[in-house]
Order: sequence, then C-alpha cells, then structure tokens
Amino acid sequence: MKAEAPVEPAEDGRGARFWVRVVPGASRDAIMGWQTDGKLRIRISAPAERGRANKALVRLLARALGVRSSALTVVSGTSSREKRLYVEGVSPERVSALGSANGDP
Repeated sequence: MKAEAPVEPAEDGRGARFWVRVVPGASRDAIMGWQTDGKLRIRISAPAERGRANKALVRLLARALGVRSSALTVVSGTSSREKRLYVEGVSPERVSALGSANGDP
C-alpha cells in the first residue's frame, strides 16, 4: 500500500522538505516510491561509507528533479538510512511526483 507523499513547503517558501529512506549497496540506483510511513524509498548502489551513499542520493534526486546537486541539502540523518532533505527551487508537488517514477531515476 502506497501513501500520499508528505512533502512540506520550506519555511523560506523557496523549496520543499521531505523524508527519504535509503537502501545503500543496492544493485542499481532507483527511486522506488512513497512508503506508507511517508518516506520516499530510494535504492543507492554506493556503499554507506565516507558519505558515498549521501553523494549518490543527492545526484540521483537532482537528476530526477532537474536541478543542480547544490540545490539539495541533507538536513538531518547524514549517518542514518532515514534522512530529511531540503530542495531549493522545487515545489512540494514536484517532489511528490517522484513517487510515480516506478523505480527509474
């Protein structure tokens, strides 16, 4: 069962904040969709060591949203599988649409 994406407008009104659950060390990078707990499930092929998975996560989401990697920030959870992200210059609706990517970046 899929849940509606709980993406919030950022306090500055210029972006969006949302939660992700990262599965590092996967066979390929993929956006799997929104989980029932409101987190966007993302598979990353990079290992979870020395920030490699975080960098790969940011690159994947930047490509999917059509923004520069510098527009994305890991706000919390840098050493956890569950992370809170901020993306500048993207509406909450656009982030919510990532859940319909069907596993493709």
